[in-house]
Amino acid sequence: MNVGDSIFTNSERERLKIVIVGHVDHGKSTLIGRLFYDTNSLPDGKVEAIQKACDAEGMEFEYAFLLDALLEEQEQNITIDTTQIQFRTAKRGYVIIDAPGHKEFLKNMITGAANADAALLLIDANEGVREQSKRHGYLLSLLGIKQVAVIVNKMDLVNYSEEVFDRIVSEYRAFLKPIGVEPRHFIPASAKQGKNIAADSEELAWFKGLSVLAALDSFKTPGAQEELPLRFVLQDIYRFDERRILAGRIETGSVSVGDELVFWPDRKRSRVRSFETWHREAPLPVKTSASAGESVAITLEEQIFVERGQVASHADDGLAEGREFHASLFWLDQESIYLNQPYTLKLGTQAIEARIVKIERVIDSSTLQVIGANRDRIERHEVAEVVIRPRKPIAFDNAERITVTGRFIFQQGARIGGGGIIHSARYAPVLAGAVKSADIEWSVGEVTRELRAQHFGHRGAVIWLTGLSGSGKSTLAVSLEKSLLQRGIGAYILDGDNVRYGLCADLDFSLADRAENIRRVGEVAKLMADAGLVVIGALISPLKAERDQIRQLCQNEGIPFAEVYVNAPLSVCEQRDPKNLYKKARAGQLNGFTGIDSPYESPSAPELELHTDLEPREASLAKLLELSLNVSDMDMPPLVGPFTPVI
Repeated sequence: MNVGDSIFTNSERERLKIVIVGHVDHGKSTLIGRLFYDTNSLPDGKVEAIQKACDAEGMEFEYAFLLDALLEEQEQNITIDTTQIQFRTAKRGYVIIDAPGHKEFLKNMITGAANADAALLLIDANEGVREQSKRHGYLLSLLGIKQVAVIVNKMDLVNYSEEVFDRIVSEYRAFLKPIGVEPRHFIPASAKQGKNIAADSEELAWFKGLSVLAALDSFKTPGAQEELPLRFVLQDIYRFDERRILAGRIETGSVSVGDELVFWPDRKRSRVRSFETWHREAPLPVKTSASAGESVAITLEEQIFVERGQVASHADDGLAEGREFHASLFWLDQESIYLNQPYTLKLGTQAIEARIVKIERVIDSSTLQVIGANRDRIERHEVAEVVIRPRKPIAFDNAERITVTGRFIFQQGARIGGGGIIHSARYAPVLAGAVKSADIEWSVGEVTRELRAQHFGHRGAVIWLTGLSGSGKSTLAVSLEKSLLQRGIGAYILDGDNVRYGLCADLDFSLADRAENIRRVGEVAKLMADAGLVVIGALISPLKAERDQIRQLCQNEGIPFAEVYVNAPLSVCEQRDPKNLYKKARAGQLNGFTGIDSPYESPSAPELELHTDLEPREASLAKLLELSLNVSDMDMPPLVGPFTPVI
């Protein structure tokens, strides 16, 4: 890439990118050929050359042949490769992303439609709504394409029947509504006969809507992208003399010289020093700003280390960042995709190993019926709601907010297996400036959590025991630690009293200090679990919000977390009172003691609840041990939802 060569002109940025999809043989290639013919956008001599070739073969002229570049494609009557071709109307230029409709080439729709601003979806009037028509509608929904026109093609085969058209419109609209796709137009047409493509036709006089080209011109160029937060996706870094030049594409927003940028996911910061341009014949005007749709090259005031795949934002409106997110995935490869198997996730220019750690439900893309839940694989042509965990933190947006940085693809080797959109992060987004200093960064070693799990034979996890003082937390924690070690599982107790000797020795028992105590223990538990240990937290931790914070902290990093409610009534705990704390609280010698003059919020949905007043210690320990073995099993997905022990 020559620096500056790929900067868009304003006219180029005003082009509308269209994806045209439809069931095989519903006339997509014919429509595209007709659009080129009717707008006089073909190279000189192209029509004559095709006519000559057809005459030589004794064939009728086909507008679809205008797109066929290879003889093999003509023989198959299938356009195989995703291509980008351009034409113009009086209003503006268009780029058609030719996404084939044949089942074997559905994956091209993922890559081809990934950058489309609008879509034309073809349905054969004679055949009606087909399975592929519904799948394509679902894909447009997943890709977040809002400007859609449905072309009911080959109306000549049904004698231009208004009744047939209305029936197809009613059926397809009913299918699209639940998945959030609302076409701007339904248009009856005959691409082969040129009816209602560039102008109205007598045969379709009953139709009062727009022609295909008029509908295209009614779509809006996505200038609103400039109004969204800045997302500058880095494609490469170049060195010229002492300069580091950052080249990439501004997907949304705008940026100017002097703006402070934050580069995600590392969150390093610097200000834009200059825009770099280069031209062979004459220097370009000095550039001081750029906006959505432009590919640019910049230099920074401070030479920080950034790399391909990172995404720059302004300091006050950053991306989400994390190691786990919830998504919808459309799987297209012949081989199924399995839980906890490594694949390559690509988002923007980021490429990283990732795994599906939970398949929440599987949906039939043709009927919208749920066909499975909690499965271990996704089959070809299935849509699934999943939880995905990359090997290290990545930067992304929820697709509902910024589509282009909320879409991704999955690869198996060099093959594109499927794609989808990110619905929501499973964590509170880490915003720029959340860490007190911009000069620190998380250090990632070469020993991954997966390698530690393979070495130790089990996963790290956090088992969080909560309950009133005297409920039996410490007693159970000690027994659990011993039982786990006897089974070869590394375990360690973080006891509420023990951490007060060092880690939290500077804290008293005010509400603020108690909250900080829980936060610190949670951070340490997360680090120890990341190192491969099963960490047993035994703390009163009286408030639900504080426990939820620890749960979220672990889930952000993909660490299994289980909350265990050690439930014993206050009266029983007071009878036990092993440290005479209740006695002191009742006598006024202790203030703010949980259960007496400070509240305890019982867990609403713990993974396990133990009634230590009703069952022997051995029975409680058996349940607790089973839970711990489950969450530390390296072959099991992370624990989600309440755990039901088998006694």
